Amino acid sequence: MSYAEQQQGLTGTKLVSLIIALAIVGGIGVVMVVGLAIKAIKEEIERVTTVDIEEPPPPEEEPPPPPPDQPQAPPPPVAPPPPISIAPAPPPIQTQATIPPPAPPAITIPPPAPAAPPAPPPAPSKARGASTKNERSWAARIQDNYPARALREEREGTVGVRVTVTANGKAANCQVTASSGSPDLDQAACQGMERYAQFNPALDRDGNPTEGSYSTRIVYRIN
Repeated sequence: MSYAEQQQGLTGTKLVSLIIALAIVGGIGVVMVVGLAIKAIKEEIERVTTVDIEEPPPPEEEPPPPPPDQPQAPPPPVAPPPPISIAPAPPPIQTQATIPPPAPPAITIPPPAPAAPPAPPPAPSKARGASTKNERSWAARIQDNYPARALREEREGTVGVRVTVTANGKAANCQVTASSGSPDLDQAACQGMERYAQFNPALDRDGNPTEGSYSTRIVYRIN
């Protein structure tokens, strides 16, 4: 083998050895890098896994609701805010050349007087007319005093009379309201009434005796 071949063969051997050495060094570097990466990953995992996790505190228990019988207190009153008064702008001042006359005085009309209370109802009236007293007795006495002349002449008749009854029950001011046709009988009837007739006097509204009147007829008959 020539020297050139020997040199060429030696150079190829070195190149191969260099490549192998570089490959070994590269593999070791790769292994170291991968190992460092794995170590770093493990440490990160451990750091993450060792993080303290704090549990949230338990929820506070709500107070029990008030019993249904107990009325709930009303909320405190809220005072409204005080009103804000804004003063209006002052009105413009107007000047007048002439002063107007003063206003006439106000006329005050007094209120109407209150109505008078109704009058109390009047008391029941006690008034009554005159009435006869013991009429049968004194009527018989008048007829018994038959005028003598009329009796002799057998004259009969009926006399209508009206008398004034005084407050003490006596007859007065007798008047003939219907004549019998005989003056003797008419006169005898009035005289008998004024002499014998008796009455209960009339009464006024308050029940006091007062003057009244009475009318009747006297019959003269010869038995």
